[in-house]
Amino acid sequence: MKPWSSLLAIGAWMWEGRTMTREMVAGLMAWCGVMAWAQGGGEGLEKATALTSGGFTEGIEGPACDAKGVLYCVSFGTAPTIGRVTADGRAEAFVTLPSGRTGNGIRFEKDGRMLVADYTGHNVLRVDPATREVTVVAHDARMNQPNDLAMAPDGTVYASDPSWARGTGQVWRLDRQGRLHLEQEGMGTTNGIEVSPDGRLLYVNESIQRNVWVFDIGRDGRLSAKRLFRKFVDHGFDGMRCDADGKLYITRHGKGTVVVLDPKGEVVREVDVLGKHPTNLCFGGEDRRTVYVTEAEKKRVVMFRADRAGRE
Repeated sequence: MKPWSSLLAIGAWMWEGRTMTREMVAGLMAWCGVMAWAQGGGEGLEKATALTSGGFTEGIEGPACDAKGVLYCVSFGTAPTIGRVTADGRAEAFVTLPSGRTGNGIRFEKDGRMLVADYTGHNVLRVDPATREVTVVAHDARMNQPNDLAMAPDGTVYASDPSWARGTGQVWRLDRQGRLHLEQEGMGTTNGIEVSPDGRLLYVNESIQRNVWVFDIGRDGRLSAKRLFRKFVDHGFDGMRCDADGKLYITRHGKGTVVVLDPKGEVVREVDVLGKHPTNLCFGGEDRRTVYVTEAEKKRVVMFRADRAGRE
């Protein structure tokens, strides 16, 4: 029974002087919880707390959860090492990338294998969780430093590729056949990148220019119709993710928050993440409603609860 219908039933029964059922009591409690959260502005739900303490370096980035909800982040102990974090915050080394490789963004394929943006080797890497074997999936000499990854529902991968020295950036597409395509060039410092829940839109932010762009995704995976989704006047951007409703969660590097935008680009809310330099985020937990944020100032993972599950 939904809270609204529970309230109506409760009112009718109390009018008749009858006793409430257990279901009605549960409905009343649910409604009271919803109202308390709404009147409090949502603070009880979206309030960040620290998950880890120690172990990661200032390069902490690329959070991603596997199908079992286990969290992985880069720069555990050393820059090339990917760490694994349990639900109670215990972190350990999972795999160290080969010499000359440094991970940044992480995503999981449907078969459970891990994809890693390797910004020093100019690659997209694949890690087999069972064997810890690391292989090169894609490489192109024109790459600057692959930064973050986004996975479309059909398995197509998009990669942001900024040049911090020049203040420019690119976007790459890795198709399902393993072929690499340069989709966009001449952009600003492309950083956070994400696909909408329906797979029809790609969002790309530019850290220095403070723009969030949106593209249409064609049936062949190609991008078109670039348009400005949202511009900010202060602070930088880093990684971002969508929830199941299409709201976009963006880390605000330098401000120390995650800002939430609705599908029209309007600010819904902003969450303090207890440090000035959030670098990326992902959704996880059993119900996919826990948001994990990597934060470089204090070299840790913080988390908060969201009102909707992540899109993947």
